[in-house]
This record gives sequence, C-alpha cells and structure tokens, in this order.
Amino acid sequence: MTHTRTETDPTATSSGSTVAPVANTIADPAPLGLAAFALTTLVLSVFNAKLIGSGETVVLGLALAYGGLAQLLAGMWEFVKGNTFGALAFSSYGAFWLSFWYLLNHLPTDAAGRDLDHGIGVYLLAWGIFTLYMFIASIRVSGAVMAVFAALTLTFFALSIGDFITSDGWTKFGGWLGIVTAILAWYASFAGVTNFTFKRTVLPTYPR
Repeated sequence: MTHTRTETDPTATSSGSTVAPVANTIADPAPLGLAAFALTTLVLSVFNAKLIGSGETVVLGLALAYGGLAQLLAGMWEFVKGNTFGALAFSSYGAFWLSFWYLLNHLPTDAAGRDLDHGIGVYLLAWGIFTLYMFIASIRVSGAVMAVFAALTLTFFALSIGDFITSDGWTKFGGWLGIVTAILAWYASFAGVTNFTFKRTVLPTYPR
C-alpha cells in the first residue's frame, strides 16, 4: 500500500525536524533603508535650499549607490520579512533615486519652452501623490515613520510647485523641507539600530 505524507508545517523537513522561516533569520532592513534615504535626501536638499550654489550633480553617486541600490535591496528584504509597507516604501524610493540618477544624466535636449520644467513638475507631483497615500498607511506604523512621510509629502509638493511656476522661493522651501525630512528619517534609522543593539528602547519611535 502506498502512503501519502501530508505536510501540515511548511517549515518541516523529511526527517520531521523543522527549519526556522527565512523571515526570522535576516536582520531588520528598515534602518538601512531609512539611512540611505536620509543621507541622499539631505545632500540633494542642501542644493535645493541654495545653501550651496552649484554642483548639484555631486548627489548622483549617492542616488545610484545608496539612495537607489541600498534602498532597493532593503525593500526586497522587507518582502522576505512579510512587511508590505516597508517593501513598497523602500523599493519605490530606491527606484525614485535610480530614476533621478537617470534623469539628471539624460535631460532631454529637445524640450520646447518650459516643457522640461513642467515635465519635472509632473514627475515630482506624481511622487507627492504616492507619498501622500503612503503617509495615510504610515499612520498605523509608528509616529517616527509617520513624521517622515508627512514631511516628505510636503517636500515633493513644494518642489513640484517650484518647477511648475519656476519659483526659486518654492524650490528653496522644498529644500528646507527636504532637510527636515532627512533629519526625521535619520532619527527613525538611528532609533531602529540603537534600540536593537541596546536590546531596549533607547529612542522611542511611538509604534501605533
């Protein structure tokens, strides 16, 4: 007679022992993703706020390697951990920085009039809309993460307005909002790694 073995535990092996789920064997990728986002955002925002007058392309290396690739990897690891919010956020903003890197390296040369400004305005507006609904989702994550998304939403909208109406004032305002966003993201990253290494809550994130 042939017997069919039914697996009731997806982590069980043929010998009857169990293997820990993969999600429990990897570190929390959120501090990495937040740090990559914070540092890249800070450098770009310093130029948007006109604290440095020229040389904006210095951010390109960060946009590709840290803000882009490192965040994208953090997003993939969040998928493994089963964190839908973190996976969507880090993957998307990693892709944002990669697209920003490409954009600055391939600005169209055939744009007529203010079409390029308007095109970048639409680009930033679309990211603002995405960030707005991620802010709504972040309300159930933590106070620290919610603050990051609130500031980032305002940053995208301010920069978008600056491009639509060609206003240095709005761009500078968006730059300062970006600096605030970077500081908030750094705090969330700092809290995540510090609370882990100290094995207790040193810096509160106000989970919800």
